[in-house]
Amino acid sequence: MSQQPRTRQELYDIIRQSSKDEFILSEMKRLGFWKTNNKKPSLPETLINRQGELRKEIRELVAKQQKIKDPEKVLQNYRKQRLKESREKQKANREKRAQEREAKALNWKLKKEKEIFYLGEDISIGLHFTESNAINLHKFGLPDFSNEEELATAMGMKVGHLRFLAYNRKVSKVSHYRRFYMQKKTGGKRLISAPMPLLKNAQYWVLENILDKVPVHESAHGFKKESSIVTNAQPHVKQDVVINHDFKDFFPTLNFRRVKGVFQNLGYAEKIATILSAICTEPDVDLVKMDGVKYFVAKGERVLPQGAPTSPALTNIICFKLDKRLAGMANSLNFKYTRYADDLTFSASGDAAKNVYKLLWRVKSIATDEGFNLHPDKLRIMRNGSRQEVTGIVVNNELGICRKNLRKFRALLHNIEKTGWEGKQWGKTPNLPAAVWGYANFVFMVKPEKGKALLEKVKTLMGKSGIEKPMSGTSSGVSLERKIKEEQSKIQKDKKQNKGNKPGWKLW
Repeated sequence: MSQQPRTRQELYDIIRQSSKDEFILSEMKRLGFWKTNNKKPSLPETLINRQGELRKEIRELVAKQQKIKDPEKVLQNYRKQRLKESREKQKANREKRAQEREAKALNWKLKKEKEIFYLGEDISIGLHFTESNAINLHKFGLPDFSNEEELATAMGMKVGHLRFLAYNRKVSKVSHYRRFYMQKKTGGKRLISAPMPLLKNAQYWVLENILDKVPVHESAHGFKKESSIVTNAQPHVKQDVVINHDFKDFFPTLNFRRVKGVFQNLGYAEKIATILSAICTEPDVDLVKMDGVKYFVAKGERVLPQGAPTSPALTNIICFKLDKRLAGMANSLNFKYTRYADDLTFSASGDAAKNVYKLLWRVKSIATDEGFNLHPDKLRIMRNGSRQEVTGIVVNNELGICRKNLRKFRALLHNIEKTGWEGKQWGKTPNLPAAVWGYANFVFMVKPEKGKALLEKVKTLMGKSGIEKPMSGTSSGVSLERKIKEEQSKIQKDKKQNKGNKPGWKLW
């Protein structure tokens, strides 16, 4: 006993735990009245200690005997004790699980801010492959990304935004594209998918930092710097035979798998290639309205959308092997070959012009082998005795414009000068000023001396009528950017008109 009890109750508790004699003995040792033999305790001390031990055992046995006399009470106390322990354990487990859930949720949140684990059905396979081919990337001078966080940072956005743009949704309330139709020259309509601003910025980044750095085949003239419909037509001037062929469903043929293959072949890890491919593709969708809510329901696989800034460059890259094979085959038959988007052109003179059908058979074989389908109704074989056109440009003796169309255009400008713009038409677009301006630029591109005079006249007519000069547009004279803005304005107007409609469903 090292210290003296401070209260009477403490004294009683100590004596109860041992015995009175043991307590007196310990106090005598503490006060120095009992000499302690460290080697061997004296006999009285041993007896007192043993007596205390026996009394303690007796008290325990008596307590057990008292419990045995009332087994129900013992059982009840036992159950209470077990229940108490169980509840305490359950509470501790609940607190532990709650802490684990919070830690897991926090960890998952932090991971989601830096990593992409899933991008929806059909395209998430391969997201765990993160090794890139540095040799290929260096070969093309492309930026390397060890993870998706680096890619997002380079694009100037967060990983969450990158996931939002790349996620493959079967049904969604949100669409990254505005879809509308544009009239084709040859009849029919072409679906244009214009990306929304966030996706459009991401696609332009991919175009400028990756796709524009990849060389394409010299036979490709569409969507290529320092190339145009003029450079596409130039090789076919003064040929005995000119052959035009088109692909059927060209853009839908270029699906997600093929686009992903492009980025992987450039050297990107499968995970990065998957994200980039998802940004550059989209599925065709049905717009379904149910209970006043619009849903975009995907139908089919993801393909290159017409209207995305990345699509033209990707078509040229994907078609590199096709161009190489067709160019080699054409050269073996002494034919010349060029391609503008999905428009294939072959030409030859002399004895080589006799191999037209051999050429067509080989073209079909190569195109099918490369995963493309030739349009059966778009084949044109033009001999030198008739008008030969390549991408709208006459190539019989020199690059020229169809005289008949040129006369009609001059007559249209004369009528506009006399009676104004009302009631006039050029082409199939309702935007006459844009169509006129576009055709005048087309003539200037092919025949600068004739086109310059036409442009000056068109500018004068527009100035007199107070019409602003249209933005640069397509060959049909219709500005795609202007068309997109018109469609977006129309959509906003439709939203206001449809506000308050009764719930129901509608399928477009």
